[in-house]
Amino acid sequence: MAKNLSAIKKNQISLRNRSRNRAYKSAIKTLSKSYLANLNTSNDHEALFRLSYIYCKIDKAIKKGVLHKNCGARKKSFLARAMKNTLA
Repeated sequence: MAKNLSAIKKNQISLRNRSRNRAYKSAIKTLSKSYLANLNTSNDHEALFRLSYIYCKIDKAIKKGVLHKNCGARKKSFLARAMKNTLA
């Protein structure tokens, strides 16, 4: 257990950031899974709308530093490829 004040504050900040980062990652995973599950049943416009929403969440996570830039690009590429293969 940390004893000096700055270490205690740093620990509190890291716990706060960890919970925030987990919320971003969890939201992205949940949206991606539901998008892939409903890809066969949705029409083109709905699929594009949902894909753009997921892209927005991924871009925000990259901007906040939750995801690395290449990791976000990989996730977006995977989703776009899945849409292309299903709807084509």
